[in-house]
Amino acid sequence: MGFLCKAVDMLLLVAFTVMLFAGPLIDAQLVFPVTSFPEVLVRLKQRYAEEYQDYLMAEKPHFFVGLVWLELVFQWPLVLLNIYGILASKPWFNTTCLIYGASVITAMTALLGELLGSQKASDKLLAMYSPFMGLGVLALLRGLVPHSAKSAAVGKKPAALARKKKA
Repeated sequence: MGFLCKAVDMLLLVAFTVMLFAGPLIDAQLVFPVTSFPEVLVRLKQRYAEEYQDYLMAEKPHFFVGLVWLELVFQWPLVLLNIYGILASKPWFNTTCLIYGASVITAMTALLGELLGSQKASDKLLAMYSPFMGLGVLALLRGLVPHSAKSAAVGKKPAALARKKKA
């Protein structure tokens, strides 16, 4: 089980690192003036929207803009915490990972519902967005796995084994 958790943590670390940059550099272009971004990033977003026929990026429906705000204001700080939590083996990582996973699943349910319900989405676009639902499920499940007492006690005496000093 320990090896599986470490493998999932590494997979999540890669995904969180991608999200660390994608959120403020690409997705934020939907809510902030395009003039505040370098031309290369604006062209990258436009190229993505054209190549994947991402009508949500082009049309900017209000619910999608709201989901982008959710990502930037709530999920992005959790990404930062999760990266730090993985790298520093923090015991609260499970909690932040669980919260992040639940938030992503909720947002992706609305997003995938729109993509499937509107019948405007290409298979390529669905293939682009669907893995994020998997990321949310993986993060949620990782958050439910108890933190290993063995890794939490490295370099520290467990409270039950600590001896009191006599005066």
